Amino acid sequence: MQAKTFMRVVCMGCAALLMGCNTSGQDELQVWMQSERSAIKPQVKPIPEPTRFIPKTYAGERLMEPFSKEKLASVMQGAAGTPVANSALIEPELRRRKEPLEAYPLDAMSMVGSINRQGQLVALVKVDNLLYQVRPGAYLGQNYGRVNKITETEVTLREIVQDSFGEWTERPAALQLQEEASK
Repeated sequence: MQAKTFMRVVCMGCAALLMGCNTSGQDELQVWMQSERSAIKPQVKPIPEPTRFIPKTYAGERLMEPFSKEKLASVMQGAAGTPVANSALIEPELRRRKEPLEAYPLDAMSMVGSINRQGQLVALVKVDNLLYQVRPGAYLGQNYGRVNKITETEVTLREIVQDSFGEWTERPAALQLQEEASK
């Protein structure tokens, strides 16, 4: 029983000690906080005045709406139905059967040599590690390229391409002899 009373006395003494320390420290802390609050002056920029909204009238009422079905139909009809300028260049190309070398772009091909067959030069063109014999009049590349002339060092052809205005035009192209470096 004496242990219990002793314990109570010790606890009461500790509590009294803590209460004495607590009040003086608390007061000092509150005084310091108050002085710090008064020393700080916040600098807040004022919010600018909102701009006045001035409604404007819509002037495009008479124009066709950009997302309407009529607009889409007119664009689709223009793409499919109307003939493009210089269509005489492309029409024969579209009607003929494509040749195997037209499946590859011109920059994927390389001329590796030429041979003389019955007085006419034939170019040797390498594509995907396969060797093809190309004669004048043959087609190369994906732009309807037709071989015009073959020399010992070059295959000259004309391509038919579409420019930025949608017109078909001819342009010259060439495959030059590619000499492999000796190992």
